[in-house]
Amino acid sequence: MDHSHAPRSSRSPRPSRSSRPRRRLALAVPVVLSLTASLGFLPAAASAAPRAGAAAEAARAGDAPSLAYVVNTKTDHRTIASVKRAIAEADGSVVATYQKIGVIVVHSANPGFGERIRKARGVQSAGATRTAPLTAAGTTDEGAARMLTGEQAARTARASEAAGAGEPLEADQWDLRAIGADKAAKINPGSSRVTVAVIDTGVDDTHPDLAPNFSASQSANCVGGKADTSEGAWRPYTAEDYHGTHVAGEIAAARNGIGVAGVAPGVKVSSIKVSDPDNGLFYPENVVCAFMFAADRGVEITNNSYYVDPWLYNCMDDPDQRAIVDAVNRAQLYAQRKGTLHLASAGNSNHDLDADAIVDDSSPNDTTPVTRTIDPHECFDVPTQLPGIVTVSATGVDEEKSYYSTYGNGVVDIAAPGGDARYQIPDTPSKNGRILSTMPNNEYAWLQGTSMASPHAAGVAALLKSKHPWASPAQLQWLLKAQADNPGCPASYDQDGDGAQDATCEGGKRVNGFYGFGIVNALRAVK
Repeated sequence: MDHSHAPRSSRSPRPSRSSRPRRRLALAVPVVLSLTASLGFLPAAASAAPRAGAAAEAARAGDAPSLAYVVNTKTDHRTIASVKRAIAEADGSVVATYQKIGVIVVHSANPGFGERIRKARGVQSAGATRTAPLTAAGTTDEGAARMLTGEQAARTARASEAAGAGEPLEADQWDLRAIGADKAAKINPGSSRVTVAVIDTGVDDTHPDLAPNFSASQSANCVGGKADTSEGAWRPYTAEDYHGTHVAGEIAAARNGIGVAGVAPGVKVSSIKVSDPDNGLFYPENVVCAFMFAADRGVEITNNSYYVDPWLYNCMDDPDQRAIVDAVNRAQLYAQRKGTLHLASAGNSNHDLDADAIVDDSSPNDTTPVTRTIDPHECFDVPTQLPGIVTVSATGVDEEKSYYSTYGNGVVDIAAPGGDARYQIPDTPSKNGRILSTMPNNEYAWLQGTSMASPHAAGVAALLKSKHPWASPAQLQWLLKAQADNPGCPASYDQDGDGAQDATCEGGKRVNGFYGFGIVNALRAVK
């Protein structure tokens, strides 16, 4: 059974991220073109935000275990050197230095490190990236994976052959047909010069549907904040860490007569692993590393089906949370300036992100959550709400908003198939409203969630980049919105038939809260 408020777990299947509302960071300047790496433009937030400093208080009572921090400063050599000396004097050790954006990843067992380093000359912001000590699920899929059985595979293969589909399991891929990706592949399957990096739990590049299109040279393990490019470091820890492999297949599973097909079966896909091996969480320093690595390795597009842990929202009046926003924003803006477009999932809470207030009872998720009411206009989900990042909501086979999908007028940019096994059932051999894709160990399974919507949109973005290789991230985002089909707000959204509206769509036919600029269309993208 799928639940819109599924409980979290420490190991995969990853938490549904069902309570993750989002709101676009409001700026008074044109997005992308006038961005700065500094957070001087960010408003101060009035919120009841618990301080990550609780971890420091706990450390005072014990043996002072190490915490991880991000220290943000200017990018010149002299300031970096001065701040590094201050870090050492405050009992911190440098793990990685990203001088191009002025971000330093630090470990320290000093419970007063954060407070002390924030007073150091040259430090612009600094804070802990977690509330739990370092030990010797941060995704947006909704519900557990449903594995494809041998009987289902055989039935689907027969149906695919009868329909003239190129891949054995394609008859169950209603999502490809919904956005014209099956027809688009015959015109332009995408260029092998375009790479989509899956920032996630790792990708099993040995899968026969992924191996032909996998880019090992653009893959790494960024856990800990420093890229490890050794052979296989980008792979999932176990078969239970399947999320990234499923996402990769949706983007670029090859049309090779095996299994399924991706939206852009001719482009390359890479893996940048950022999930913690102990709890599966996506910590800020890992994501900073991922954006920097993607940019420096020439990745054109990244897919981000997660939010940065441990805070569902990062409130700017808290120094730790502000430092997280600052560090990740610097990294993603650096990647944009280098030519990388980022797409991210909207979340599975069915919340209106243009609401006045939302209750967050899940943060911090690495220790004990504290219930707080936040204003989604002032406390930010990272990386989705950062400027220039494309936010994607989910739809089902009937082109209606999926029951779980987060929405919000002025927040959602575009929509894409993410699946809806509750109210939108396709007429396919397996009659499964979820999305069928690749899994570790040469398997296949269905998943649903905005985690699945974002890679569909990323695949279409890759097709657009293939056709318009010189398009900047800002231009590519414009093209992505221009080719979308907007069904407009529905007259009614009472999916369970109880007489009450399950969500309220605001906006017009061109742009609205359910679909943004519309549902992506792969066929229009290649034409």
